[in-house]
Amino acid sequence: MSADRGRARAEIDLGAIAHNVRALAARAPASVLCAVVKADGYGHGAVAVAETALRAGARWLAVAHAAEGEELRRAGIEARVLMLSEPTGPEVAVARRARLDVVCASAAAIDRLQAGSLAPGGRGEPPLAVHLKVDTGMRRVGCDPVDAVKLARSVAASPALELTGVMTHLANADEPDDQATEGQLDRFASVLSALDRAQLRPGLVHAANSAGLLAHPASHFDLVRPGIAVYGLAPSAALAGAVDLRPALRLVAPLSFVKRVRAGERISYGLRHRFERDTVVATLPIGYADGVRRALGLAGAEVLVGGRRCPMVGVVTMDQTMVDCGPDATVAVGEDAVLIGTQGQERTTAEDWATALGTINYEIVTGLGARIERRYCPAPSEPVRP
Repeated sequence: MSADRGRARAEIDLGAIAHNVRALAARAPASVLCAVVKADGYGHGAVAVAETALRAGARWLAVAHAAEGEELRRAGIEARVLMLSEPTGPEVAVARRARLDVVCASAAAIDRLQAGSLAPGGRGEPPLAVHLKVDTGMRRVGCDPVDAVKLARSVAASPALELTGVMTHLANADEPDDQATEGQLDRFASVLSALDRAQLRPGLVHAANSAGLLAHPASHFDLVRPGIAVYGLAPSAALAGAVDLRPALRLVAPLSFVKRVRAGERISYGLRHRFERDTVVATLPIGYADGVRRALGLAGAEVLVGGRRCPMVGVVTMDQTMVDCGPDATVAVGEDAVLIGTQGQERTTAEDWATALGTINYEIVTGLGARIERRYCPAPSEPVRP
């Protein structure tokens, strides 16, 4: 049986986003909350999440690329937006046009920001707001702590730039008992003291990601930058339940084909799954091109059909996923299956997928593709209830 009954959709509960922002803000009441909406709002839709987060009390937003910030501006969002990575040469003009705060971590970046700001069209405009990033232990990007004062002085001396903030990023805050975070904060404190002595400490100091906000009050400073927690997902199993978070995303696909298979038959590319009994198999119109990873069907992942847990079977293909509904199933084409979320009394989560694949929930939700329709409840134009 087959029919055209639509494709997969992600149902985004904006009420859950608002609830999470308020819960996170209450955790750090003395800090400004900056909701991180990079990667299209972790797969949830950047503009709708940003508007909801701001209505719920966030005052800043953060993105990774200049184009992401420009998208927010085109949608009419006027809040401060921090670009978390150093702009490339072409991005400097975009960042300036979109009025983004930018991150800087090197002398080369300072030169690039100055050159871009003084290019034709940049003269006479307000200075570009710069946040100096210090590497206190993440070892990804950021200046060496010993270079922080020199770089801060270079930014402060430039008429094209304004030293607005100093920041770091926590590498292991999601493991609350690990001493690495304490060491990072100690190194950051030394940098802040050096900036104080040089009379260069800017008005905004920030370090806390979701895990820092939840588990390390000493990291809160002037601004906190929660990302994954805004979407109702814990940054690690150790922090699950640290605050009341509500997952905002439900991934749904209608059954597009239903068939009976016999014991001994095999399914999908490579014929790697063999049925031990006669059963009913349903096909869903969603696959690894949409973010349903190819290995999930071999790793024990389950889908909810009719309020029951049903295993994916065989390898997930580019556009379709197969599910064993059981020998007595009475399912029909067009009936909704839930890949992430609740149906009846059952629930399957992004964490379930992450566990099956040996990864993290971040990778699951950010990997959901653009072919999946995003539906919002309430609609972004409607008020979100307190």
